[in-house]
Amino acid sequence: MGTTQLESVPEPKYWHLKTVLSEALDSEFSVGEILPNERDLAARFGVARATLRQALEQLELEGRLQRRRGVGTTVAPPRMGVSLGTGPHTWPGGSEDAWQPVDCAAAVPSAAVAEALETGRDEAVHVVRRSRVSNGRPVAAELLYIPRSSVPELSGIDAPSGAARARAVLRELQRLELERQENAVELGSAGANDAKELDRLPGAPVLVVTTRFVVAGRTAALSVATYRADTCRLTFGDSGGVEIHDGPQRQAS
Repeated sequence: MGTTQLESVPEPKYWHLKTVLSEALDSEFSVGEILPNERDLAARFGVARATLRQALEQLELEGRLQRRRGVGTTVAPPRMGVSLGTGPHTWPGGSEDAWQPVDCAAAVPSAAVAEALETGRDEAVHVVRRSRVSNGRPVAAELLYIPRSSVPELSGIDAPSGAARARAVLRELQRLELERQENAVELGSAGANDAKELDRLPGAPVLVVTTRFVVAGRTAALSVATYRADTCRLTFGDSGGVEIHDGPQRQAS
């Protein structure tokens, strides 16, 4: 490869380098491909390694690159798409649902969750844990809180625990007539458990999507889904809905 010298620009040198690198990722590299080492990249673009590191860090924050221990810096797959718009309301666990059930347990939720569910402070609820994977990497983790009153016919005989129990709870939930669902999105930081599930460091930026499922005017279930911030793109459409796109030129799925 030849050497590409950067022209004099008013913006920070690393920022211009980020743009040049981004164009190279689009034209020269494929998803999962390992980038040359920092010394070779710095020589190619005629910059100091400190400048290169700043540009690489910015591309990692934007979800274009992944740094994998023992592997190096690789080209990240496209951002995952998930719609939070104003389309038809559906229960989790349907045929189009991309989430995978992990397990289900009875637990007393936090005071904030109990208040949203309108359950007693010491009342245990079903807590379904689910995960979402895209291109072989974990991108989201969810806790779905369901009061026992929402699934009164649930039996522990056929599905006493684990993923089977989670699926049984979701099947019972789908018997209810969903009135509406309400979404809220906020920026947060990954706690220890979320960081472990999402393969990130504690404190890494995440998007927390809270969904309230309403039946007959009451909260029948509450979902708290934590997404890796480097895998999502938020846009606001004319309808007022929120979508998480998988890339600038792609439509949400």
